[in-house]
Amino acid sequence: MEQAVGECVGLLGDVTDRDWEGSAAGRLAWSCRETAVHIAQDLIAYAGQLAGREPDGYTPFELSLEEGAGNADAVRVIRTTGALLAAAIRTTPRQVRAFHPYPFRSANREGFAAMGVAEVLLHTHDIAEGLGVAYEADSGLCDFVLRRIFPHVQPGPASWQTLLWATGRGELPGRAPVTEWRWNNNLVIDTERLTLEGVTPAVAHDLATDGDAGCFEWLGGSPAEGTRVGAGLMFKQYEDGVHRPEWTMYVLVRREDDQALGAMGFHAVPDEAGRVEIGYDLVEAARGHGYATEALRALSAWALAQDGVRAVVANVERDNTPSRNVLTRAGFTAVAEDTEQVTYEMTDLRGE
Repeated sequence: MEQAVGECVGLLGDVTDRDWEGSAAGRLAWSCRETAVHIAQDLIAYAGQLAGREPDGYTPFELSLEEGAGNADAVRVIRTTGALLAAAIRTTPRQVRAFHPYPFRSANREGFAAMGVAEVLLHTHDIAEGLGVAYEADSGLCDFVLRRIFPHVQPGPASWQTLLWATGRGELPGRAPVTEWRWNNNLVIDTERLTLEGVTPAVAHDLATDGDAGCFEWLGGSPAEGTRVGAGLMFKQYEDGVHRPEWTMYVLVRREDDQALGAMGFHAVPDEAGRVEIGYDLVEAARGHGYATEALRALSAWALAQDGVRAVVANVERDNTPSRNVLTRAGFTAVAEDTEQVTYEMTDLRGE
């Protein structure tokens, strides 16, 4: 956050003598002055959401500049509101989520950080374009934004150009122009004892790296090997452009102590017949307490509630008795088997 704001303030601070009011900000309907104020408004709004732990809506306040404030004053306000958001991100516990509408009505501190950085990078670009100033955002910051809140966007050859294209501000060879867009915060699903946290490509990349905890505190110290393998496969789907944010891996987090117990998720999007395959893996210390069964019921119920989904399928080795018992307790039925594995299925029981 500090880096993005620092680059914005450095660039805009050198051009405060220009006509911000009379210059349109890139492709926006706003002037450069209005866009600068908008940056500050978003930064303080995000800080307010996190600080207030707002669960259901926006904090009801609005920022405005004092009458007579100049362009240099607007830059000062951007610097200050950026510092406030950075402080809110640093001091907000990992598990806290606050209201944001897109698309699942909440975001965690990483989500708000990515949204704040996106606002700064993109609107600095708009203002720079309007004033005729060269600007290129740091590629690391662009990767940070893309991997956290644009999980549906396939990476391109250069992250800055990809971010501009994904937000309707530029072209990317081989891809159609973008005319409508939204970023995408991760989905979370609550059960009695757990929170199932949707894994972003950023977290998947970290989890797939041996020795990295992926921002979670794991029961027993580290994720199971199956979780790392699954995270690697998910990140490959993201790189290939076939990843869909909801049909992803979820980390199972115990709410009483914020310990990560394992992972569960879908191998891919539902097929043409409305079938989607699910898999799961728990750390050894979490087994035998019903956590997998609880999470499997919740995630399968969520999947079956989505349009066009008619069955959740799981394939398990014949000799994996504990996993087979989990499926049975969760409400799955064995529907096929061969010499190596048994196929279980939970179907849509709504009579459609």
